Amino acid sequence: MEKVVIYARVSTNDQTTENQILKLRTIVEKNDWELTEIYVDEGISGAKGRDKRPEFNRLCKDMVRRKFDRILVWDVSRLGRSLQHLVEFLNEALTTRTDLYIHQSGLDTSTPSGRMMFQIIGVFSEFERTIISERVRAGLHRAQSKGKVLGRPRLPESVRGAIRGLRAEGKSLSQIGAQYNLSKTSVMRICA
Repeated sequence: MEKVVIYARVSTNDQTTENQILKLRTIVEKNDWELTEIYVDEGISGAKGRDKRPEFNRLCKDMVRRKFDRILVWDVSRLGRSLQHLVEFLNEALTTRTDLYIHQSGLDTSTPSGRMMFQIIGVFSEFERTIISERVRAGLHRAQSKGKVLGRPRLPESVRGAIRGLRAEGKSLSQIGAQYNLSKTSVMRICA
């Protein structure tokens, strides 16, 4: 008998997970699966990372421990609102050979069409990352072509000289760094 779990989440404390769980329980019964656990996060946005959703975090840890074979959720948005977080979760599920059943999407990764949809999501995610990277590079190039200096502004030579003078007097890197709000590494670089 296949071991399955349910994950339910709502964003506010005014909402309830009862409808999600009720429908998913009927699917478990219809398929004669063994329901081993129900994970519920209430009042937590799906945009939050795994570390801010305690039950989702526990679900992920149990998935790695292979405590179940399949995860049932009402909708993909219950797993997360960030495409990056969602794809990371789906990849972890694939790695641990845990199937997903996403009711509203009709996505079941135990089927060939479900696995195909999973791969399409991955392709779109990779495309999104590439587009973002290209936009960042284009923005940096445009800024540089207009003469903008990127990064932290260089300290005036008078300040750099004062730092070297304090170091020559025997002040420690930490003391100088605290005085000028710099890291020890930055002080060391200036004095080199």
